Amino acid sequence: MPGQGHRRSAVMRAVWKVDKTMRWFCLALLTVAAVGCQTVPQKVLRQSQMNARQLYAQNKALMAERDQCQKSLAQALQEKQQLQTRAANLQRELEIANQQVRNLEAERKELHQKFVSMLNRGDIKNPMSPETTSRFQELVKKYPNFEFDPVTGVSKFHSDILFDLGSDRIKPSAIPLLRDFAKILNTADARQFDILVVGHTDDLPIKRASTRAKHPTNLHLSTDRANSVVLQLQKLGIDPKRMGAAGYSMYQPIVPNTSPENRARNRRVEIYVLAPDSPVAAFFAGSGQLR
Repeated sequence: MPGQGHRRSAVMRAVWKVDKTMRWFCLALLTVAAVGCQTVPQKVLRQSQMNARQLYAQNKALMAERDQCQKSLAQALQEKQQLQTRAANLQRELEIANQQVRNLEAERKELHQKFVSMLNRGDIKNPMSPETTSRFQELVKKYPNFEFDPVTGVSKFHSDILFDLGSDRIKPSAIPLLRDFAKILNTADARQFDILVVGHTDDLPIKRASTRAKHPTNLHLSTDRANSVVLQLQKLGIDPKRMGAAGYSMYQPIVPNTSPENRARNRRVEIYVLAPDSPVAAFFAGSGQLR
């Protein structure tokens, strides 16, 4: 049986070779499969990681932008609250100022009525000597826009010769008239008299913003003009203790405000020369408006 044993060995060797070859082939296939399975997920993972980093950066930027918006909103709300508080305070101040103006207008109107009553009763008369009265009458001849009533001793200056429209600054061209007026009042027989300067306007409301900023109403304008005349007369040598100022706004027209010419006449500054014992001088002295 030696021949059979040899053949069996040869068969076994052939089977072993085939088995070995198959093992190497399967191993190769497994190796290829493993390599393929590892390569594809790594690419996907890297892309996913990149996308995640980008999303994180975007989210971080959006969160920072959100925080900034919230901060800006909080600041805007705070500023809004401050502005609302300031507006409320300004509104209260405006209401108080308007009430003060109304009170002042009522007071001026009352003073005007009392003054007119005194004038109608004859309580106000020309306290000046004939010499002083004559000097003022000569002044009328020299300055056509200056008026003087010898019965009451009241002098009238048309506002258009003293001031530009809407202004309380005395024109340089009006200084000579006021200088001559002051000289008369500083003469020996007129130096003891008191002076009440009263401003008047027409009935047109103040429209220009630049004028309203300085003179919100005609009452302000009339009073400011009277004050300007007082200050100018003081510069020209009249003792300020002798002078007082008042403003009657549009409430004492001498003619109806029906035409530009009439309105020009109503825009005026009147100066009342008063004896120290005059009831009007005493009245204004008591109210703090004269001396």
